Amino acid sequence: MTMRLGEVAGADLQRFGKPLDGIRVLAIEQMQALPYATQMLARLGAEVVKIESPGIGESGRAALPMMSDPLGRSVGVTFLRNNLGKRSVTVDLKHPEGREIVLRLAEKADIVCENFKPGTAGRLGLGFEDIAAVNPRAIYLSVSGFGNTTESPYASWPAYAPVAEGMAGLYDFKRDPNTAPVVSPLGALGDSGSALFAVIGVLAALRHRDATGVGQYVDISMFDAMVALNDAGISYWSMGLKDPGLAPLINHSFRAFDGYFLIQCARPHMFAAMADLVGKPEWRTDPRLSGPQAWFDHIEDILRPGIEEWAADKSRLQACAALSGVGVASGPVYNPGDVIDDEHVRNRHMLVEMERTDGEPAPILSPGNPVKLSRVAEGPESRVPWVGEHTAEVLGTELGMSREEIERLAAAGAIGLETP
Repeated sequence: MTMRLGEVAGADLQRFGKPLDGIRVLAIEQMQALPYATQMLARLGAEVVKIESPGIGESGRAALPMMSDPLGRSVGVTFLRNNLGKRSVTVDLKHPEGREIVLRLAEKADIVCENFKPGTAGRLGLGFEDIAAVNPRAIYLSVSGFGNTTESPYASWPAYAPVAEGMAGLYDFKRDPNTAPVVSPLGALGDSGSALFAVIGVLAALRHRDATGVGQYVDISMFDAMVALNDAGISYWSMGLKDPGLAPLINHSFRAFDGYFLIQCARPHMFAAMADLVGKPEWRTDPRLSGPQAWFDHIEDILRPGIEEWAADKSRLQACAALSGVGVASGPVYNPGDVIDDEHVRNRHMLVEMERTDGEPAPILSPGNPVKLSRVAEGPESRVPWVGEHTAEVLGTELGMSREEIERLAAAGAIGLETP
């Protein structure tokens, strides 16, 4: 089933709390690479306060497609899937009093994070040294295209997910040399993959702070993260296989009557089981199919015709169930609609449902939390914040500001007081 906002899976586990309960995150963030990471921290129990620009909010709110919030303002799809469970405070970071507000909030934070272009946070007076001066226990996280703490020839380049993916070699994997690379074939892997490394770094830094009492700088380069995810291509290349698409094994898709399914087979006993299943026992002793390299060489002229003849009257799921039953790894090739309808996805609470606020009947779906902990309940999820929805609340409760002071700062342009 999809999880609706406010629902809890495993409610009997709520007594255990969440592992990051009490951890405060101050996030100066936009788009996805950092917001996905802080959303994961929120799902693990952290309190996330998101700093946005007055009026327009962060740039992810402008991504298409979009919906309208209760006041008719744009809320883009990138924002909608990366900001569940956060509070929004609008501050003009270039205003002296706005910067002071952020530093005061940073004094109370366990994690302060940003994903500007390298050097921007420092120029705003909100770099690592600035935060460490007011809160030496804070973990400072930066996520950028090419990192902040070492020299890079690309340091000044703006970078979105496909830039990091392409530079890391992911678009050359199994590519026909006569065909142009397909850009963004995996969605925003460069963002979400980098975010997961950011979460790992932050959790390690928190553990280190537990032992030493001192925070540190966690510096995540999206390019680095994608290089790490291209481990197979790099390792193959280093061992002389310049095109990973030529790896000696069956690692291909095949047609069933309702679409495609994939098979990965690299072991003789699996090949023998597959040959028997598809009605081709002679493949076991065919000298042309003597091992993984030979199987690869004869995918098109021998194996594909035989496998697809067998699968012609089967659905993707039927074919994969039969292959799995004899120990051959396989899976249906799904589109997003198939994923939404999948029983496993429903049972694992891997979709979160958010009702729209602009009159459209179908809810917005976004992925749930893939980290399943046996002593931690899932949820409850809360909706994304509207622009500046929590400014007065956070400044009042966290910094003890009076309503008069908050209104003065708004009049001076240091903060925004958008009506939720």
